[in-house]
Parts: sequence; structure tokens; C-alpha cells
Amino acid sequence: MSTPRRLFLGSLLGAAALPLRGQAPPRPRATPRPPVFEVEIDVINLTVSVTDAAGRYTTGLGRDDFAVYEDGVRQELSLFTADRLPISLCVMIDCSASMDQKLKAAQQAAKRFIGTLQPGDTAQVVQFNDRRTVLQDYTGDREALGQAIGRLEAWGSTSLYNAVYVSLKELGRQRDRELRRRAVVLLSDGEDTTSLVNDEQVIDLAKRTEVAIYSISLRERGFENRGQSFSQAAYVLSTLARDTGGQVHFPTGISELDTVYDRIAEELRSQYSLGYVSTNKRRDGKWRRIVVRVPSRDDVVLRAKLGYFGPA
Repeated sequence: MSTPRRLFLGSLLGAAALPLRGQAPPRPRATPRPPVFEVEIDVINLTVSVTDAAGRYTTGLGRDDFAVYEDGVRQELSLFTADRLPISLCVMIDCSASMDQKLKAAQQAAKRFIGTLQPGDTAQVVQFNDRRTVLQDYTGDREALGQAIGRLEAWGSTSLYNAVYVSLKELGRQRDRELRRRAVVLLSDGEDTTSLVNDEQVIDLAKRTEVAIYSISLRERGFENRGQSFSQAAYVLSTLARDTGGQVHFPTGISELDTVYDRIAEELRSQYSLGYVSTNKRRDGKWRRIVVRVPSRDDVVLRAKLGYFGPA
């Protein structure tokens, strides 16, 4: 089960007995070590994207502009920043056989996207077909990341769910002293055919992590007539993005990939980070719905993860 990011506060408590007036002071004795009590605080972290009606990212908002509700109860913010935070990014590219004719253009667009990384950011390059292969583990070296993208090869079937599941597990295990934004940028051109885990398991895991998923579904013209299999793929990619506060993109052709990657890079630079300690102290493991609003603005659209599972 995913737990919200936790901060640990240690407090030292000790007391010394003072002699009463007129009494001889007690004999010196070894001072016992004062007890240490560790208090665990669950901080719910939110990454929020704000756009206007035209889809332009809205910056310049402050802490007091936001209102966060958990199951309808307003929460007090304990963390807020509009600064650009370092990013841990998993770049996943479908390299099944169906990508063969599209792969060169996909590589060029992905390399361009990697070029938007800033100092302090790290990224991982993953290709997936009937297996998941890490071509470059997390690094801030953009040249190494670009070389890894150049080694992509198209073959085999599509184990989309397996690949996303493992990537989410890896990102969820990362622990940093500094606050970071974690995201998966996933490019695929079809439906899953060979995974061992199913779509419900992947969606459930995504809801239990603090990782935003940006899905890019490449589709050819006429996809509307392909039936249920493509509809299922579109549903899963859309749900993963929606539930985690990311976004799904459906470019009509490979030539639009640069525009899509640019949009994702701009969003990652324009987000707000909020955090709060829930007023709900129950440890029931139940789903808790989150709503984020800017009460003073009715002309903006907000995206953040839809909720989280409480501690068990």
C-alpha cells in the first residue's frame, strides 16, 4: 500500500526532581537516559497543474489562493511552493513490432524532450515490448540518456501493463531528502497483449503512488473502427493519467510528437506543490477523495491526483 510521504519528528523528554526545602539533597545517582518519542506525521503531497480556459498554464498563484478538501473537509496547507522542483522522470517508449515505421521519429522527439531537463533533474529510459528493458538508469547526464534512446529497437509484442507496473514500483521506492516531482511519460501505439498483470492492478498501483503519468497514445487514422481492443487501451491510458494528476494525449500522427512532448515539459515547469496533514486520523486504509480549488478564480482548470488510500 502506498503511504503518503512521511516526516519524522523526534522529541527528547526528561525531568529532574528538585529537593524540598529543608531536606538534604539526594545522593548523586546515574542519570537515566531520557526517553525518545518518535512522532510520525503523514504529509499528503499534491502536484497541481493550473490552466486557463485557453489551456495556458497559470502561474503566480500563492498559498492563500488554494483550497484543498479531503472527503469534503477543508484541510490546512502545511507545504506550498510555486518554485520549479527537481524531477525524477521515467521515459517509457513502446518498442513492439508495430512501432517499427514510427520509431525513428519517436526517437528524435524523445531526445528533444530529454534536452528540456534542468540541473538537478534525473531521468530513466525504458523500452518495452514483450519485456521491459532499462536502457539507461536514472541520471542527469543528458548525453547518456540521448544515447540510450538511440539504442531503441522495435520487435515483439506489447507488455504495457507489466512495464508500467514495474516502473511505478521503482519510482515509488525512491526516497530523497529533497522534495521532488516524479513522473512517467509513456508512449505507446496500441493495446496490451502479453502482460502478466492486468489493467486493474496497474491502475490500483498508480493510485497508491505519488507519480504522475503522462500518456501518449499514437493512433492512426481510422482507429475509431478498430473496436474494443483499442478502446480498452485508450481507457487505461486515460485512467492512469486522470487518477494520478497527469494528462493523456492522442496525437493524430507521429509528426505531432514534438508538440506533445513540449506541452508535457512546459507543464512540469509550471506546477505547484502543496502538502497537508489530514484531519482524518482513522487508519482504515480506505480511499479518500481530494478536491483542489482556487476559490477566487472561476476561469481556471486544476488537475491533481484524485485521492489516496489512507494508512492501514
